[in-house]
Amino acid sequence: MILVTGGAGFIGANFALDWLRERDEAVLNLDKLTYAGNLENLATLKSDARHTFVRGDIGDGALIAALLAQHRPRAVVNFAAESHVDRSILGPGEFVQTNIVGTFALLEGVRAYFAGLSDAERAAFRFLHVSTDEVYGSLDADDPPFAEANQYQPNSPYSASKAASDHLVRAYHHTYGIPVLTTNCSNNYGPYQFPEKLIPLIIHNALAGKPLPIYGDGSNVRDWLYVGDHCAAIRRVLEGGRPGETYNVGGWNEMRNLDVVHTVCDLLDELSPRPAGSYREQIAFVTDRPGHDRRYAIDASKIERELGWRPAETFASGIAKTVRWYLDNADWVAHVTSGAYRQWTDANYGARA
Repeated sequence: MILVTGGAGFIGANFALDWLRERDEAVLNLDKLTYAGNLENLATLKSDARHTFVRGDIGDGALIAALLAQHRPRAVVNFAAESHVDRSILGPGEFVQTNIVGTFALLEGVRAYFAGLSDAERAAFRFLHVSTDEVYGSLDADDPPFAEANQYQPNSPYSASKAASDHLVRAYHHTYGIPVLTTNCSNNYGPYQFPEKLIPLIIHNALAGKPLPIYGDGSNVRDWLYVGDHCAAIRRVLEGGRPGETYNVGGWNEMRNLDVVHTVCDLLDELSPRPAGSYREQIAFVTDRPGHDRRYAIDASKIERELGWRPAETFASGIAKTVRWYLDNADWVAHVTSGAYRQWTDANYGARA
């Protein structure tokens, strides 16, 4: 069995679903079910005996200790995090609590559990911490992509909290001998992503006839990684990664935000045409967010060289799958875009228009 934390969120749920499609090994899934955690993401596993869901917080030390003692997982994969930059700007406290204090509590539980394992169990055990490329800061247009040896230079409360969690994970390896692995990924997209992030926000607003908000001039660059490729990379790192090492996971797809939005609009024009004209007509440039990093780019050559992983999806293939999924799952979108969601979008974008 493996323990997956944050396994009802976007990436965690995709990982649990993909894991049980690819493996017979059971998943113990722990999630606090905050706004972005959604049991509907796991609906297809409801009758799967290999999947056990527990509602709880990684910061609850007693719960972590009890779960580890009862289920004795051979690995922990930590997805649990607050992950949205805009939310971290409006309310950084939750990011400090979950990403730093929560990761510390989880590591403490794992440290106590690891100490009680046999030598053979210790040799097989892994703690995989899922992090972000944002810890490296921002790149200029001509800078090389982020490599694993890049200096950490986080620029938002979110990325600073993730950087702190990465440092804690590293320290627990060097100080206590926990066999840790860290992955730093680029921007994910795909099914089950909460519509606060760029791609599902644009799809949702476009279909609802609302403005498509673009920060600044839309020239901020990100590397885009299809979530299924990310899940495959994590499985590969868990299987063959060297303890103590970091692996950058990217899609080799650098694109400007405006070009991403244009691509989504063009796909919607094809798959769900708007009688009044192209969805591009709904694009609205809004005031940029504070400290908006200009460019992220991932050098994913280490994971390819050492572990043989490379993304299977191009941006064209991945975004086509993503748009179709949202069109085919309108009920899921309707359920997650509740009154609380509308209050959030009003708070974040209302003053920027």
